[in-house]
Amino acid sequence: MAEQLIVKNLDFIRILPYWAQELSYRYCSKTANLYMVHGNIRDFLPNKMVEGDFVFVRIQEFISEVLFGNRDSIAFYDRSSGVNFCTPEMQKDYLSYMEKAFPDTDVKDFISIDPLKSFDYLEKYSLLNLSKKKRVVLIIDYPESLIPNAEMARYSEEDRYCLVTLNRWSHDPIFTQGDISIILLVENLNDINMQLVRSPHTVKVNVPFPNEKMRTSFLSFLDRGGELLLEPRLSIEKMGSLTSGLNLMNLNQIAAESFQEDRPISLEYLRQKKKEIIENEAGGLLEFLETEHDLSMVSGHEFVKKRFKSAARAIKQARFDVLPMGYLIAGPVGTGKSFMVTAFTGEIGIPIVKFRNFRSKWQGVTESNLEKVLNILKAMSPVGVMIDEADAFLGDRNQDGDSGTSNRIFAQIASFMGDTENRGKIIWFLITCRPDLLPIDLKRQGRAEEHLALFYPETHQEKEELFNTLVRKLKIKIQKFSILDVLKKYSFESSGADLEAILIRAKFNAAMENHVIITREDFENTIQDFVPPAYPHEIRLQNLVAVLECTSREMVPKTFQNLDRSKLVNEIRELKELLGERG
Repeated sequence: MAEQLIVKNLDFIRILPYWAQELSYRYCSKTANLYMVHGNIRDFLPNKMVEGDFVFVRIQEFISEVLFGNRDSIAFYDRSSGVNFCTPEMQKDYLSYMEKAFPDTDVKDFISIDPLKSFDYLEKYSLLNLSKKKRVVLIIDYPESLIPNAEMARYSEEDRYCLVTLNRWSHDPIFTQGDISIILLVENLNDINMQLVRSPHTVKVNVPFPNEKMRTSFLSFLDRGGELLLEPRLSIEKMGSLTSGLNLMNLNQIAAESFQEDRPISLEYLRQKKKEIIENEAGGLLEFLETEHDLSMVSGHEFVKKRFKSAARAIKQARFDVLPMGYLIAGPVGTGKSFMVTAFTGEIGIPIVKFRNFRSKWQGVTESNLEKVLNILKAMSPVGVMIDEADAFLGDRNQDGDSGTSNRIFAQIASFMGDTENRGKIIWFLITCRPDLLPIDLKRQGRAEEHLALFYPETHQEKEELFNTLVRKLKIKIQKFSILDVLKKYSFESSGADLEAILIRAKFNAAMENHVIITREDFENTIQDFVPPAYPHEIRLQNLVAVLECTSREMVPKTFQNLDRSKLVNEIRELKELLGERG
């Protein structure tokens, strides 16, 4: 009946969370009856107002009580608990009908964890309710245990039964024209059968992580219950602002642990707990970058530092709209590309995380891992994302040998990177010594827009500055002497990594001689013995492709500034042929 709406009126729909509004409108439109509710589904949700405050509940209670009003027949099913109902009265009505209709059947079969039994009986009961003009809602949790994302050849008979049954329910006129709704609760869509996910008969509804307003509201809810201990410097509003990327259950965990330890939550306590929770939620797929240094610890590369300092200023002023979508940072090995990004984290007030390997040999797991990571990044915004060795890590659209997984992964990342809604909210740092191997799709405007390059120090003065910076960074005690004289005496093309290795080795030699302070003799003996790795063709190629990638002449060392672009391309081609590379 038209009166049997998912909510009482449109005014009530408008106060629901956006995802609940979407589910409500789609239900009211009667265009589908199979819904996949995914994303942040293991969280608390605001249920009802009690004395002007929300009471927070789990998603099953939210759907059944808030959206469907606990009316008619609302059943729950999962592989652990079997069949349950929203209220004892609903369960009693179900069992009473089943016992009369199937008197020779064990009552346990009606609520069995076995889907072959439970789905069959629930369908019969649903069809009975249709004849009585009753609404039926079946909420299935953990559907990935019933219809996993795997090749059909690997499906068991039970898996095939579940897939066919859910497919049939989604488009059978008896179900679609009646008031029967099936809701699947799954964290990642990539965990379940793609045939069903992509079906035009299913509606996908994403439950996002809570925003700052909801987090603050929940913290106030905990505070009124006496469960939130905060240091005086940390207010509820500030904690709500600093906890992007966390859901309400995470906040409850932090508050409970703090309360149990009788330790008020401080900024440092909150920072550490947030880091632990997000890294655990991401299953080890994300790693927070932490550093004691800022850009003052980076020697040389003045143009790049200037760009990053300007970006840091824009972030502090909340001018996210003027920031690039991402940065491509190129340059030969040992120039400090990763350290540059790490030092940038010391300049800004937002976290930067590093992508770790999310690929798996099992079908569907790679896509599921990536979906989880991207959802966390969106919830954490504003956030920076560093991908080291980006050319190897990200791949391209044309990879073979893994049933198309790499192609889908590449397309998913490229699409996410290019979403302009994330400008200034998710800032990408693609680091590579071979930007020529990075697909144009990722380094074009709208993705990694700003192309920066780092090169080896050219002059003795630049090497001296780099040396002094490394001494400060490594906290090395060293005797005062003219490092410039030593560098002129032992002149060779050295990277920052080479100089750092020399200093560490000199420190080791000094320790072996039983003194803490590195002397000039220690340093000279070390540098005289040091043989830098010799990859002349590779280094030359890495320099040239970085030069070719530069979008500013100011970045390019004088050695390369007068190179004709066509000659540069030809030399790159020759070097690739020499090294046995294609293209």
